[in-house]
Amino acid sequence: MPNTNITIHPRAIVHPNAKIGEGTSIGADAIVDEFVEIGDRCEIRARAIVTGHTKLGNDNQIGYGAIVGSEPQDTSYKGAISFVEIGDRNVLREYVTVNRGTKEGSATKIGNDNLLFTGAHVAHNCTISDRVILVNNVLLAGYVEVHNNAFMGGDSVVHQFTRIGSYAMIRGQTRLGMDVPPYCMAVDTNMVLGLNRLGLRRNGFSHERRRAILSAYDVIYKSDRNRTQAIEFLESDLEFADNPDIQLFCDFIKSSRRGICKHYERGASRVEED
Repeated sequence: MPNTNITIHPRAIVHPNAKIGEGTSIGADAIVDEFVEIGDRCEIRARAIVTGHTKLGNDNQIGYGAIVGSEPQDTSYKGAISFVEIGDRNVLREYVTVNRGTKEGSATKIGNDNLLFTGAHVAHNCTISDRVILVNNVLLAGYVEVHNNAFMGGDSVVHQFTRIGSYAMIRGQTRLGMDVPPYCMAVDTNMVLGLNRLGLRRNGFSHERRRAILSAYDVIYKSDRNRTQAIEFLESDLEFADNPDIQLFCDFIKSSRRGICKHYERGASRVEED
């Protein structure tokens, strides 16, 4: 790769075998290790570390002091070669940490156009899709999935293997060990409280689309049907069956392994003392 238009601060440490794209800048005291690939027009800010077998696409910003590609915080990790794969136009702000996969050949993946605020942590084998926002100090355990256009409020914490559906909003300090269906607002501990109405409007969902999703939410959470009956109804009723928004909702719930969050009840998540 020719070194055209690459700016490397004299105090940066960049391994000669690292692949650096054109127009990329690397700040003071930053470290870029041997097997790293960085695309075009990226900015690696001062004191950031990009290590391991990490591949960045184009137009990414890695903030001050961020660490991308470090070993997984997993006691089963024994030095396997694993990866971090990051797409294009992502911003990882100050002190974000992204760990590589645990198992041989596995990867932690971040898609395109995501924004991770200060102190967010993405553990081994997580998958973050596109246009996701993680606010300050969000903590994702291993194998968490965050789907397109989700928004996670500050200090929210997510148990391993949990999924956050598309267009979901997680209120700050929420604790999750169950899946959050698409479009929903998660609160408290493993609960949802209606739809992410603001997020749906901001993402161009019309009034008619929002009303249909709300009706499907009511079938799942507020009808007398159990979960299986509710899904069967949504997939067979003429009002819902051919609606791609409702199909996304149903497919997510059917594929849940951890179960989905319950409807909010005041005090229901309180841990009772012995």
